[in-house]
Amino acid sequence: MQITARVDYGVRALVALAAMEGAAATGPKLAEDQDIPVKFLESILRDLKRDGLVVAYRGRFGGYQLGRDADDIYIADVVRAVDGPLAAVRGLPPENVKYQGSAEVLTSVWVAVRASLRSVLEEVSIADIVAKRLPEDVTGLLRDDDAWKRRK
Repeated sequence: MQITARVDYGVRALVALAAMEGAAATGPKLAEDQDIPVKFLESILRDLKRDGLVVAYRGRFGGYQLGRDADDIYIADVVRAVDGPLAAVRGLPPENVKYQGSAEVLTSVWVAVRASLRSVLEEVSIADIVAKRLPEDVTGLLRDDDAWKRRK
């Protein structure tokens, strides 16, 4: 899985908002705090707003706030809001891709990949990140030394 800049920046913006405990922040302020290009972040914030992950207020005291409690916003929500489905094969849901002959079982592999992504991305909330605590299932994955090694 390629974690795009849109996802990374979106998660970081939501974490920054959650850490502000209800205070509103402007796009430029979030961009400065997180060292993100402001125009790019504004585009991401529009996607997050469309999906209800942030709300925007106009005026002198305007800015962005979380659209839901940080405990109810998961990294998977951000991925879907800014990039689309967690896993797709040529733009299709994995279960809708059909193969013939020797490649037939590949559909099951792609569905398992999506399930694997869900097991992490649907379990880690924005509140978990702010609190610097991860669910046990996720920290268990990190205990494997091989998890920290890049493979070619």
